Amino acid sequence: MERKKYAVCGVSSRAMYGYITPMMRQFSNCAELVGMLDIDPLRFEVCRERVPETKGVPCYSAAEFEKMLSETNPDALIIVCMDCHHKDYLLAGLQHDLEVISEKPMTTNTADALAVLEAEKKSRGKVICTFNYRYNPIHSKLREMVWSGKIGRVTHVDLNWYIDIRHGSSYFNRWNRMRENSGSLSIHKSSHHFDLVNWWVDGIPEYVHAFGALNHYGPDGEFNPSKRDGRHCRDCTEKRQCAYRRRWETRASAMGTYDDHIGAFVSPKKLFTTYRPDQCIFDSEINIYDTFIANVKYRNGVLLNYSANFSTPYEGYRLAINGTRGRLETLEFCGDGGRALPNLNDGGTQYIDYFPIFAGRERIHVPAVEGGHGGGDGLIQEDIFMGEDPNRKFDILAKSVDGLRAIAIGDAVFCSIQDGTVHDLTGFIE
Repeated sequence: MERKKYAVCGVSSRAMYGYITPMMRQFSNCAELVGMLDIDPLRFEVCRERVPETKGVPCYSAAEFEKMLSETNPDALIIVCMDCHHKDYLLAGLQHDLEVISEKPMTTNTADALAVLEAEKKSRGKVICTFNYRYNPIHSKLREMVWSGKIGRVTHVDLNWYIDIRHGSSYFNRWNRMRENSGSLSIHKSSHHFDLVNWWVDGIPEYVHAFGALNHYGPDGEFNPSKRDGRHCRDCTEKRQCAYRRRWETRASAMGTYDDHIGAFVSPKKLFTTYRPDQCIFDSEINIYDTFIANVKYRNGVLLNYSANFSTPYEGYRLAINGTRGRLETLEFCGDGGRALPNLNDGGTQYIDYFPIFAGRERIHVPAVEGGHGGGDGLIQEDIFMGEDPNRKFDILAKSVDGLRAIAIGDAVFCSIQDGTVHDLTGFIE
């Protein structure tokens, strides 16, 4: 198999654990890392420490993008930087006719996503969106069951997502808490969920209406020790009065910062030159929502009820897909440390309940796969670095149009919360 050359834009934790490490170890026979680019030179040192195999890989500043391409001649770019910069590297990569692999969300707003699609039409390159949740075995099984006609024509989806206080609050410690950086959680996080529904029901979204609020974080959060901006968790004098920090930290872990991409507290060693990922979750600059609900109508008649809460006592979701001939249900809940909660998961294994409209229940157990995002990370890495599995019965690797559709819903959710109107997507979503 010919080795494809990759350059990585953004040496984030997600880049290191989701792409760089797999390239250097599992996929070294077909993938070669030829360059790394980041705005902060300290990130290269962190990467070389965590992934020693990268010691000889050339490193470039954000201003040296063109230099990186000319010196390394990559076949593909992997974009894993702050969300608001995805568009810049997508457009630049397409201008050079490269394959561009973008972490979700593809962009932070609909207008930028449309610009990416236009650039792709003029390029010999292509865009891949890494919606790894599609690869979770339970989600792939749902896709298979819906498309096989098990429940007839899909009419309605009910999806409620819960993000626990550790994971949920981590977004408000970091750059994600600003709309201009992440597009808001209805894009940064919920684009995962909207893409799943779009994929399951083969849906093109047409109308979106939403309500939302900032209930838990920001200066009015109920557990804010004091209304004082500029605090940082690591050296905060009010840390022991902060219920969020006390809930998850031992005295030892209190010196570190929780990283939701690897599911652990990271070392207190300096990881960035100026940026700090331990900003106070109660700062007044936070301008996104932590609680929202949305209704979506699709072109094919499917209706979606969706909700997301970013400060719940446990993590997981409830899902129901209704059709003219039956209903599918599944749920997944985790307690402290990701352990399955008793009486919610059947023996610790997730399952799908199938209810034919005129018969009883059938329970389908889905074997688990090891790895992040329910096993999705390892499976999508295979498709990215080895090529799509030719034996798979359905498309799964997401394209730019999939990124657009998920972003358009999330962007409309945020805007609808602000202006109270139904947002019409019919003029630009195909």
